[in-house]
Amino acid sequence: MEWGFLSLVKGGGLCYTPPVPAACARVNAEAGPAPAEGVHRVILASTSPRRRELLEQVGLGFEIVPPDAEAEAGLRAGRNLTETRRAVEAAARAKAASVAARMPVGTLVIAADTVVLLGRKLLGKPRDPDQATRMLRALSGRLHRVLTAVALHRAGEDHDLSACEETRVRFRLLHEEEIAGYVSSGEPLDKAGAYGIQGLGALLVERVEGCYFNVVGLPLATLHRLLRESGIDLLAAPEGAPCSGRSGPPEPSPEMERGRCAW
Repeated sequence: MEWGFLSLVKGGGLCYTPPVPAACARVNAEAGPAPAEGVHRVILASTSPRRRELLEQVGLGFEIVPPDAEAEAGLRAGRNLTETRRAVEAAARAKAASVAARMPVGTLVIAADTVVLLGRKLLGKPRDPDQATRMLRALSGRLHRVLTAVALHRAGEDHDLSACEETRVRFRLLHEEEIAGYVSSGEPLDKAGAYGIQGLGALLVERVEGCYFNVVGLPLATLHRLLRESGIDLLAAPEGAPCSGRSGPPEPSPEMERGRCAW
């Protein structure tokens, strides 16, 4: 059975889009921004439930199409942090391009790649509980980096956009029984670095420096910036809505400037 899709158009209406040439999961959004001129649909090139939930959280209507298996493999750490960041960005761009190649012209594809970096070693998804245990022992009591690259590619165009966000996460010192209990939950087995900060893995984390959503798998502020450059503004007011006439952040009140907040 083939699916057609409902997509948002200017003015808040819905239009039917014919089936795409690859198996897709459909995600419905009650509301969301109108696509930019020439963007027929938005695709998330990921099967990650965390990324899907974050896109739903910000109200973006999208469909899910997994990237090619070849685009998912082969990521290696660079000789330094700069090279590793470039490698993660390249991986995200490869995922986006692999899906965009199968889509109608104008389709906007979003892809992401997340890695955990401990020193110069990349920690991907553990193969089994034993490897998850070893990863968690290595992370115990230490600071590590989480790098997530986001890439946007519009089908039919050579130009793409990408960025890589970094967050530093410190684990508290973990006891062996805690590691064993967490691994037995099954949560670490499909996550880079063998933990999920949005789940039970939050109990392992002592401190986060940077974007929390980056650790979950999709830095939303970075994504918003790239979407705006692609013509989709998630914070745009609906047509006809009153405008304050002021741009930029609001000016602080005298109470706030003196360190007090009037309720």
